[in-house]
Amino acid sequence: MERMEAMGSETYYRQLGGSPEAGMQAHDTHSGASIRGLTGSGPAQLDSPLDFLERTAAEAMSSGDRIREVSARSRNLIAYPASRLATDLKLVARLIAGGLRTRIYYVSHGGFDTHAHQLPTHQRLLGELGDATRAFLTDLKAMSHLDRVVLMTFSEFGRRVQENANEGTDHGAAAPLFIAGGRVRPGIHGVTPSLAPGNLLNGDVRYSTDFRSVFSTLLEGWLRTPAAPILGGDFERVNFLA
Repeated sequence: MERMEAMGSETYYRQLGGSPEAGMQAHDTHSGASIRGLTGSGPAQLDSPLDFLERTAAEAMSSGDRIREVSARSRNLIAYPASRLATDLKLVARLIAGGLRTRIYYVSHGGFDTHAHQLPTHQRLLGELGDATRAFLTDLKAMSHLDRVVLMTFSEFGRRVQENANEGTDHGAAAPLFIAGGRVRPGIHGVTPSLAPGNLLNGDVRYSTDFRSVFSTLLEGWLRTPAAPILGGDFERVNFLA
């Protein structure tokens, strides 16, 4: 199993050039892990907590060796900014170029819960997001891997339109979602939201595209995986893949 998660070991990440604080994860979809073990020919038995922890530690060390081996096969072709997000995307680019069979990578960029003094924090975070993703996509293009990758951003909450009393904004109902890659159709997909007071929903921007439609498009159009069993239904696909 090839996997990299925040497991309390900063050394595990720093040896690979990633940042544990950002929680970069890489899961190989060709293999998996189980917390059940077989004893002889009898039924599966639950591992003891100690057995599970010992095996998890052994798998982490083994997967760390594997990921270090793969990341050493390639090198980044451009310079990246000095942010945690950029550092993690820099490692992802090396793993892709090195031939790791992982199909989905996940990196996080926190700090957007800006209920107070939003302007300077939001400006910095969006700058880091833009600079890191630009470096990542430029690097992949230089490596001739850009057409193999689709990058998607998402957040678990949007922001309200009206500023609150603390110079920030509270949780809202809708948010933009960015898709990038060599085989992504450029432009705005969906309806540009209106900020006119009469068009808001209880003070929030109205969403025009169900996020499950975006997931469905990526699952079926990119990963070639049936979306309905995962999403619990059929959702209209968005025409953003070339």
